[in-house]
Amino acid sequence: MSTTINSFDLTGKVALVTGASYGIGYAIAKAMAGCGATIVFNDIKQELVDKGLASYEADGIKAHGYVCNVCDEAAVQDMVAKINAEVGPIDILVNNAGIIKRVPMVEMKAEDFRQVIDVDLNAPFIVAKAVLPSMMERRSGKIINICSMMSEFGRETVSAYAAAKGGLKMLTKNIASEYAQYNIQCNGIGPGYIATPQTAPLREPQADGSKHPFDKFIVSRTPAARWGVPDDLGGPAVFLASSASDFVNGLILYVDGGIASYIGKQP
Repeated sequence: MSTTINSFDLTGKVALVTGASYGIGYAIAKAMAGCGATIVFNDIKQELVDKGLASYEADGIKAHGYVCNVCDEAAVQDMVAKINAEVGPIDILVNNAGIIKRVPMVEMKAEDFRQVIDVDLNAPFIVAKAVLPSMMERRSGKIINICSMMSEFGRETVSAYAAAKGGLKMLTKNIASEYAQYNIQCNGIGPGYIATPQTAPLREPQADGSKHPFDKFIVSRTPAARWGVPDDLGGPAVFLASSASDFVNGLILYVDGGIASYIGKQP
């Protein structure tokens, strides 16, 4: 197909972005809404959904919010059925909801490890499984999994998160392999280090006013010499949600300021 600027138009598409009350999910949903998509999102508590709805309204976006625990298969199936009935069939799924627990592996409880795997890996499987049948029937669909730098690299204190995000990379590739025959594209976005509430503890100034050591490390390790911001992910997400990416499948697009290509500065 020939690609024009209209290839990025999402008018008439229903996009479900999980955990999109704030942060990366919110920025992605806002970018998709700007290209014409109807936004649906969930969060685990009503107050978070209400907060998200207020933010969307303030930005001039009419969004649809649902309370749902994405680790609960029955609840997800029920939510998807409601979205189909109340908004329309889901054309675009962004598996964004996630958690991290920064604990040295030998100190981490198995139940905490399992919780991270459940939210960051099992839940994307559950939500993708719920939306795939309709996409298969319509022979059209886009699934975007929010992966991580930890889909490729290890680092101290994030054993569960790295295991989950590494698994999510391979789930992405397998969905692409299994369902491309139905004209469904499944790709991932691997954010670099993004300034969000989740990473705020890593950017807090020290007691003496100096930069957090990890903050200094990330800025020095990133060729762009800065943390990313959530809006940096909007364009890549729109691309992967649009007809411009109809022959792109199983890709993990790293939006990282060049960090994955960089060996770092010589001391």
